[in-house]
Amino acid sequence: MERVGVVGCGQMGAGIAEVCARAGLDVIVVEAGEAALGAGRKRLEASLARAEKKGKIDSAADVLARIRLTESLDELADRTLVVEAIVENEQVKAELFAQLDKIVTAPDAILASNTSSIPIMKLGTATGRPAQVLGIHFFNPVPVLPLVELVPSLLTADATVERARSFAQDVLGKHAILCQDRAGFVVNALLIPFILAAVRMLESGFASREDIDEGLVRGAAHPQGPLALADLIGLDTTKAVAESLYEEFKEPLYAPPPLLARMVDAGLLGRKSGRGFYTYS
Repeated sequence: MERVGVVGCGQMGAGIAEVCARAGLDVIVVEAGEAALGAGRKRLEASLARAEKKGKIDSAADVLARIRLTESLDELADRTLVVEAIVENEQVKAELFAQLDKIVTAPDAILASNTSSIPIMKLGTATGRPAQVLGIHFFNPVPVLPLVELVPSLLTADATVERARSFAQDVLGKHAILCQDRAGFVVNALLIPFILAAVRMLESGFASREDIDEGLVRGAAHPQGPLALADLIGLDTTKAVAESLYEEFKEPLYAPPPLLARMVDAGLLGRKSGRGFYTYS
């Protein structure tokens, strides 16, 4: 899988494109519109410049030269792996997979989703090749965090899983774990209820945001507190994953608290909007 396509160049898509290019692969990234393409390019340039400054890569320019940004999905026709990293919306993702199924011509090409909550089965059955569809869920920031969750559906072929595992581990140098096709997979099924509990604690006045976060950093050796982590993930994404978990399991601990819902309605999405539980310059 030397020719990789990535659909979406937001925080996750740009990170996936970067790690693939840093591994020496030929990468095409598709985004919608000039503004989104420009923002994606700036995101890639800034991340690669930091990596070069820290000595992680020899040349940011050389890595960037392996990434081509375009508005046309048709340019993904020759890709042997396409990773979707767009908005966390089941209908939009399913429509994209139906398009990719018609566009990507390599008979053994894998179509993967970076979704953190949407059933892979529903994306696979939107195509005529569900045996070649699975979830490859990276973690933010992609160039830093070593974990990848591999999520086959009931229709994903064993060979597809093994090829994806080899790609993640042998090519990208990640550590891959295998998850069942259930909302949240492994990490988010544990992490999201934890974050929601912190939001409820803040909402009820049980403790301040600083004390909640400092308690987990200094008392449980977490690198950052749950509210700061929610800001990093994005409160809209946190809410979307919580809703998907609640829809699947109907457990109250998965239901988004009113405070989280109101913050998303207000556009207070965390780091990407400049304000969430904390304010960012």
